[in-house]
Amino acid sequence: MTPRSSPSTARPEAPDIAELRRLRITHPELATAVDLQIALVELHRRAQSRLPVPEIPSQQAADAALAQGRPLLRFSDIPLSWSDLHYVLRETANLLRQFDLMEADAHNELTRLARDGDRLDPLIAAWFAASQAHEDAYAASVADAPESPLAPHSQAITLAVRPFVAKCADAVLPRLDLSGWQRGYCPLCGAEPDFAVLTASDDRLLICSRCTGRWPFDPAACPFCGNDDLLKLTTFASRESLYRIAACDACLRYVKAYDERRGTRPLLLAVDTIATLPLDAAAMQKGYLG
Repeated sequence: MTPRSSPSTARPEAPDIAELRRLRITHPELATAVDLQIALVELHRRAQSRLPVPEIPSQQAADAALAQGRPLLRFSDIPLSWSDLHYVLRETANLLRQFDLMEADAHNELTRLARDGDRLDPLIAAWFAASQAHEDAYAASVADAPESPLAPHSQAITLAVRPFVAKCADAVLPRLDLSGWQRGYCPLCGAEPDFAVLTASDDRLLICSRCTGRWPFDPAACPFCGNDDLLKLTTFASRESLYRIAACDACLRYVKAYDERRGTRPLLLAVDTIATLPLDAAAMQKGYLG
């Protein structure tokens, strides 16, 4: 007797992927950005599935570092295999080239670097350390140092490193008290924010541009220059007020935010960064920089 075929047991699609597909239908002008984002999300999840859980520092050790304004994560703390990082970097470069976000010469240079681990690996470690220099003497030495060969590839390097540092952020930051960290850079990896979420309790959590970690920050201050003069802060919103821009007239920087008080779901960073691309265009037309 031929056995009956069982019903499909395919897993339901991840919420952010499903939402991105809906966004592609409702906003066809964002289709290219959506397709790239879906490819990046899938690449990052494949990389993260192979990673071990990183070591979690004690609150005491974290407090000591944070009191000095020092991000918690050193590059050597990231549980990664270099071969995995090289693969993700090559695939990231290929995607950016495929979607016309990287010139052919830059793509060729980066893929050559990704095949030369002896040269690339120390460059990535140095790039990561340099990006963590904010308020100490090391920052001055970094400012005077020759430009890294990775500087022209900052977007690709950041995207390639993201799945590895995001795994650390997910494991470490929710277990720590970050209420005393009122700085405009990430307490875990030291990068700047590029998004925020406004919570139901009227808090603003900044979201790291590299590791996607979250930390609280004064909603009435600029995270980039610290300006808290309300006369020099500008806000504007999307038509339904679900998304907001907080812009600073002192340093001309801005950060986007998703307002969970008005939304029907929690923040989906992969979705909301794409849905707010029209707000980026509006902010840049007004002379602000992301």
